[in-house]
Amino acid sequence: MLKAFKEFAMRGNVVDLAVGVIIGAAFGKIVDSLVKDVIMPPIGLLLGNVDFSNIFLVLKEGSKHAAPYETLKAAQDAGAVTINIGLFLNVVISFLIVAFAVFMLLRVLERLKRNEPAPPPAPSTKPCPYCRVDMHIDATRCPHCTSTV
Repeated sequence: MLKAFKEFAMRGNVVDLAVGVIIGAAFGKIVDSLVKDVIMPPIGLLLGNVDFSNIFLVLKEGSKHAAPYETLKAAQDAGAVTINIGLFLNVVISFLIVAFAVFMLLRVLERLKRNEPAPPPAPSTKPCPYCRVDMHIDATRCPHCTSTV
């Protein structure tokens, strides 16, 4: 059983999948940082110093402190029930960036595949061993000399 597991785990596609998952997780962290730390601050500045992570709606006030809450963290610390619109927007933008990056990667791979030469087609004829006339590959009798092939 251990040998079968080792053979399964060492197959090329399983190892490739594991590498892809690890790189994908690291890429996700980079995109999250890009959205939170690079893209959203200038957008918030353009919209009048809006911090997207602090855009939320209070559905129910917390038991520890009453509304209004200045930040999402303050609302969560007070035990308020909130809809976190800003965090959702950050996740949507992260998804769009990842989807665009995957789209571009697939386009590059598609172009590389197109530039590869096509494999030669499989032969459809074979020569007769007696008279050397070409005949269909599945033929059992030569159409020219009528020999059984």
